[in-house]
Amino acid sequence: MSVATTLRFDETDKVEATDLLKSMGVTFNGYLGMAVKQLINQRRIPFEIVPAAYEPTEETRLAMLRAEAKAAGLIPDDDLSFADPDDFIASLEE
Repeated sequence: MSVATTLRFDETDKVEATDLLKSMGVTFNGYLGMAVKQLINQRRIPFEIVPAAYEPTEETRLAMLRAEAKAAGLIPDDDLSFADPDDFIASLEE
C-alpha cells in the first residue's frame, strides 16, 4: 500500500536533481522510494554525507599564502606584518 507524502525542496535543487535523475532513467519519486528502501534494508543512511566545500575568507586565504611563503623561505619568519596601515606608518617612525 502506498501513502502520499508531501515534501518541500528548494526549487533549484529539485530541478537539478530531477534533471540528473532523468539522465539516469530514474524519476525523482522513484529515487526517493529507492533511498527509503535502502535506508530500511541497510539500517543506515545509504550514502556518504559530506559537508559543503570550505571557502576561506579573503583574510584567511592571505594568511595561508603568507604562511606558505614563509615555509618556502620566500619571506623571512621575522617579517613584520600589519593589519592596519597606521600601525605600519608608526613602525617606520620608530
